[in-house]
Amino acid sequence: MSGGPPKALPSTGPHSLRDMPHPLAGSSSEEAVGGDSTPSPDLLMARSFGDKDLILPNGGTPAGTSSPASSSSLLNRLQLDDDIDGETRDLFVTVDDPKKHVCTMETYITYRITTKSTRVEFDLPEYSVRRRYQDFDWLRNKLEESQPTHLIPPLPEKFVVKGVVDRFSEEFVETRRKALDKFLKRITDHPVLSFNEHFHVFLTAKDLNAYKKQGMALLTRVGESVKHVTGGYKLRSRPLEFAAVGEYLDTFALKLGTIDRIAQRIIKEEIEYLVELREYGPVYSTWSALEGELAEPLEGVSACIGNCSAALEELTDDMTEDFLPVLREYILYSDSMKSVLKKRDQVQAEYEAKLEAVAVRKEERPKVPADVEKCQDRMECFNADLKADMERWQNNKRQDFRQLLMGMADKNIHYYEKCLMAWESIIPLLQEKQEAK
Repeated sequence: MSGGPPKALPSTGPHSLRDMPHPLAGSSSEEAVGGDSTPSPDLLMARSFGDKDLILPNGGTPAGTSSPASSSSLLNRLQLDDDIDGETRDLFVTVDDPKKHVCTMETYITYRITTKSTRVEFDLPEYSVRRRYQDFDWLRNKLEESQPTHLIPPLPEKFVVKGVVDRFSEEFVETRRKALDKFLKRITDHPVLSFNEHFHVFLTAKDLNAYKKQGMALLTRVGESVKHVTGGYKLRSRPLEFAAVGEYLDTFALKLGTIDRIAQRIIKEEIEYLVELREYGPVYSTWSALEGELAEPLEGVSACIGNCSAALEELTDDMTEDFLPVLREYILYSDSMKSVLKKRDQVQAEYEAKLEAVAVRKEERPKVPADVEKCQDRMECFNADLKADMERWQNNKRQDFRQLLMGMADKNIHYYEKCLMAWESIIPLLQEKQEAK
């Protein structure tokens, strides 16, 4: 699912990718073609971001660079639902080997980031650096600054409730390691973000603190100027296409939030039930010492309950480690997408404000000013990048949830099969006693 040398796809817009500069990032992009709207957000999402090809070949362009010349970037765009052969990928990143550091002022965990790449931007074929959570947070902030038109993958939440979760426990550290690994793989698989200069620094620099001290990027200042311009201006309305996206994200986050809360309650009840089972089984074993003919069946029941307890513990661990993190990631993903939509709205509001100003003085200046055209280009680039990222997100979501639900079904089937086998195992013991009589 990652990036190699891309070929440009044909454009249906008025400008080609090479001819049209990206107004926000200072590099190439294409105009977006608005999709047909329908009353149902789900139907519209499927039509706009699933069946219809988007114009932007690489989903946008990174700040200060030309379009990445990597074919695996294009493959990532077209083959998200398929496993791409390892030979096609040109960038591999893994997060492993968490280590605890105890200092005078603080205690923290670092993770080893191993990078292997054949890209010309990398001087060496392999890098290994150590990063802590706040370094990942720095990277994400930099990506948001330098790629404001793109959807940045979410990080796992930093804060945990003290006394409830031990953030230095092996279970918590491993869960976070998996989430951080997925975060970097999401970026690696993106045909634009994977070429970002800050991402390159994060993967290769031995001392990241020197880069953290650098000042605010140009695109951040551009973003702040947009906020200033649109400060007192209310957006008339989103295009129906993006309005449907916003409604879908609200409903999607609400549904996932409900599932997450219920799943956590179920896991909590399963853990409580597990405690009861562990006390329940041994009672039959101690009782069997007082019986003669019933001793063997009672021992069988005790063993059966023990097997059911082990199966339930395995199921609960799987739900906690595999099911809940995916739900939380996509809840955070929906928040990230809403944030990008809000930025898009700010650019549209600026464009509408400039158009109104031009309309007032139309007689004095019959020609549309260059700053208005530039603002229009910026909005069109925002639309194109957002649509491409939304399609990529939808493809990832379908793939992730198919895998998640299949795994959940499989684990539940195994759990009930183990319980069934355990209870069936004591039936012959009872039948033998009846036949003996």
